[in-house]
Amino acid sequence: MRYTGIKRLAADILVDIAGGILIALGTYNFAAASNFPMVGLNGIALIFYQLFNTPIGLVAMLLNVPIAIGCYRILGKDFFVRSIRTIIITSVIMDCVAPMLPVYTGDRMLAAVCTGILSGLGYALIYMRNSSTGGADFVMMSIKAKRPHLSLGKIAFATDFLVVLIGVIVVTRDIDSLIYGAIISYLLSMMVDKVMYGVDSGKMTLIVTDYPREVAEKIDELAGRGATFLKAQGSYSGEEKDVVMCACNNKQMFAIRNAVRQIDAKAFIIIMESNEVLGEGFKEVPVSPAK
Repeated sequence: MRYTGIKRLAADILVDIAGGILIALGTYNFAAASNFPMVGLNGIALIFYQLFNTPIGLVAMLLNVPIAIGCYRILGKDFFVRSIRTIIITSVIMDCVAPMLPVYTGDRMLAAVCTGILSGLGYALIYMRNSSTGGADFVMMSIKAKRPHLSLGKIAFATDFLVVLIGVIVVTRDIDSLIYGAIISYLLSMMVDKVMYGVDSGKMTLIVTDYPREVAEKIDELAGRGATFLKAQGSYSGEEKDVVMCACNNKQMFAIRNAVRQIDAKAFIIIMESNEVLGEGFKEVPVSPAK
């Protein structure tokens, strides 16, 4: 058990370093150089850097203190401790490693794209280890705890755009910077959602058909996927209906849709996006350790 704990801690630290490097690259080597407003507490720290040339990582770490104390009770001790470790690692990387790397001074649109993608990937890696970089992340995780149906990407977009707007008003006073900041915020939130939920995404279909057994057998033949039979009733006719439900990946759904049409041309097919599919044939369901 102790070896497992050490192994998990080592993995968490490595992810913090990787995530910290990506965030630092996006913030220092792309956003700061192009005079972009940035998101989160790093965005506020970037405002201080652009106005007073103060270290971004140090200012972000100092701003974290009151927010961390305020969110401690909602998020719990374990998450708080992990986040403190992440905050220290990412702050050190921001102030000590990023300045040693080349700064991009080319096209501003490319800089905005790189800022959003690199930073979003870095944040997503850290979130997936159930940690955060503090600050706005603490606020986001607190909102997520209170409103679990909201995705982290959507929460991030709402909170980050406010910081971007402040940065434009206080520092750049440039409408182009607001547009670039909005692009960065959108790309960052999209990357967070895609990395956290999109890796295990797929399609789900509900097929109302008179030939449920034949449809299920065809799905098994084409995709090797099981199906579930549901009983339904038409609201207008009052007739009993058979519904076949199946989850599969994006590529398999096209073949399934065409095959269902060949079996039952009158079938009613609903195809939906599934952000995450867990279970046999997909990502394994995480099992909580016994207490």
